[in-house]
Amino acid sequence: MISSETIEGYLARLAARQPTPGGGAAGALHAAQGAALIAMVARYTTGAKYADHAEDVERIIAGADAVIPVAVRTANADEEAFAAVIKAYGLPADSEDNRALRTRAIQDALAQATEPPRDLINLAGQIIDLGHELAEFGNANVISDVAAASEAARAAIATAMITLEINIKAIKDAELQDALRADVLRAEQIIASADDLSSRVRKRVLA
Repeated sequence: MISSETIEGYLARLAARQPTPGGGAAGALHAAQGAALIAMVARYTTGAKYADHAEDVERIIAGADAVIPVAVRTANADEEAFAAVIKAYGLPADSEDNRALRTRAIQDALAQATEPPRDLINLAGQIIDLGHELAEFGNANVISDVAAASEAARAAIATAMITLEINIKAIKDAELQDALRADVLRAEQIIASADDLSSRVRKRVLA
């Protein structure tokens, strides 16, 4: 489980010639890091100087802190879901009945495998929203880390989006395909928001 291993151990597994963990898990960890960066900047935005924003800062800290463990669990879930897809593809196809069972198992596993990236888009979107708030008044000494958080969340969304696009091609359920296409469109919109956030922070840094 990613949540219980060292960074070195996780990276060694990620680099190994094995199917899991893969890009989806890496994307979820991008989101966790983005949330952690938002929480850090918010914690530096406290004290008398920021008294007018105290309630907003506490809410941002709570929101960012809540995303971190969920993102890590999403990394675990993505690894498990992809392993289930691989297992389904490995089922026997030596008879008509077995082929039918294999096809059903693959479709079920693929459908389940869409859940982590869909969750990841939501989580990363939350990070971007919190970042937009914090960019208005965050401590100037660490405000660049809001842009770093934005880029980490952007990477998470882009990773989730390509995963969904791959699954759309393989999934036969037309209703689910439509839902996934809607998620891809939403991901594109959040990526645009992430780009805007990074640009806003850069302008503030250079002002």
